[in-house]
Amino acid sequence: MATNTFNGGSLSARLQFNQRLTFNAVPSPRFSSISSYGRRNVSFSSKPRSTCIRVSCAAKPETVQKVCKIVKNQLALPDDSTVTGESTFAALGADSLDTVEIVMGLEEEFGISVEEDSAQSISTVQDAADLIEEIISKQSP
Repeated sequence: MATNTFNGGSLSARLQFNQRLTFNAVPSPRFSSISSYGRRNVSFSSKPRSTCIRVSCAAKPETVQKVCKIVKNQLALPDDSTVTGESTFAALGADSLDTVEIVMGLEEEFGISVEEDSAQSISTVQDAADLIEEIISKQSP
């Protein structure tokens, strides 16, 4: 009697056979097949595995530029100061009240409404720009 073990991607199978056996696996969590001519001593098990996919979309450069301009205005930063998508509000000197005022300025400029939970998750200019585009895309059919 021969014993073979197959481990791959999202399934694991242990096969014991005396007869001719074929095993086909397609790299997909939902499809695999097993065939045994004679059907003796065949065992099969599939172990579920979780899959995590993270999709990240960066906001358009125009949106980031608008957000940078609004942040500079709200914080009364000098014209020569550099504000980029990676700039954090804290590093720019913003306190919690400044952050609320920035969010209000963004709502007015982009014609959107930012929920309080979402507003609290904003810590960088890029975060704000991404959130704005997400809200706008949800508003569009």
